Amino acid sequence: MNAPARPAARRRRVARREQLSDEVAAHLRAEIMTGVLRPGTFIRLDETAATLGVSITPVREALRTLRGEGMVQLEPHRGHVVVPLTRADVEDIFWLQATIARELAATAAERITDEEIDELERLNADLEVAVARADAEEVSSAEFAFHRAFNRASGRIKLAWFLLHVARYLPALVYSNDPRWGAEAVEHHRALVAALRRRDIDTAVRLNAVQFTDGATRLIARLDESGMWDHENESDPASDI
Repeated sequence: MNAPARPAARRRRVARREQLSDEVAAHLRAEIMTGVLRPGTFIRLDETAATLGVSITPVREALRTLRGEGMVQLEPHRGHVVVPLTRADVEDIFWLQATIARELAATAAERITDEEIDELERLNADLEVAVARADAEEVSSAEFAFHRAFNRASGRIKLAWFLLHVARYLPALVYSNDPRWGAEAVEHHRALVAALRRRDIDTAVRLNAVQFTDGATRLIARLDESGMWDHENESDPASDI
């Protein structure tokens, strides 16, 4: 008879399972937001698990998370299906991010220290290196680190958490795979740092929010090009993956 698992071992397994669930949810969320998974598509547990190289459990938990976000719905005896994603949905997501970002920037620009501005400059240098390497994952990580440091400088931790929560809808690799976007992001950050050094609050607020306006424009253009909102696609019956 096997000895019962130790509490620490159980905690590690639970933590690992939760991490896998988050990773699966992030993968599916990005595919929904970029139109890879179209409205009406059924997401099969076993096929998704096999594709991602995980067990069914984290896929099931990820779908529960996405159901809570209104991205999929459960149809009895059929499974989870992707719900419609409208142009207004995309615009609303980015509007909410931009609104929160303006609030954080207004406070950060007043409170930020010279040392924190120096740190932002270093983080932007890391982003520039990642862009030069054309490493999309590294670009995404460096971009995230820059904005996390900036948001923390505001001291408004709860509001920053809300922005992080909403930002999960942003398919980062869509942007970080684009070399032109990366170069523009570096220049945008330089302008933001310069505004912070001048204590130019209005410019800092505008620059911090414009990234989301730009993000919405790029994503909507991509979805338009893919035919996401073509009438025939909206009326197609559900398909399996």
